[in-house]
Amino acid sequence: MTIEAGKPAPAFTLPDQDGKLVSLADFEGKQAVLLYFYPKDDTPGCTKEACGLRDESKAFEKLG
Repeated sequence: MTIEAGKPAPAFTLPDQDGKLVSLADFEGKQAVLLYFYPKDDTPGCTKEACGLRDESKAFEKLG
């Protein structure tokens, strides 16, 4: 499946860190959601991307 930047994400349901199922639809109309995709775990690229998101967290908070 190809996901294009700026396009709506497909509907999905996945377990959270506590095993509770969470759907993207659960947040609709309530709050913004940032989806973070990366090609492979524990690589320099995914670490750099995660650090960039962390470093910009204040900017994301201002956006709501």
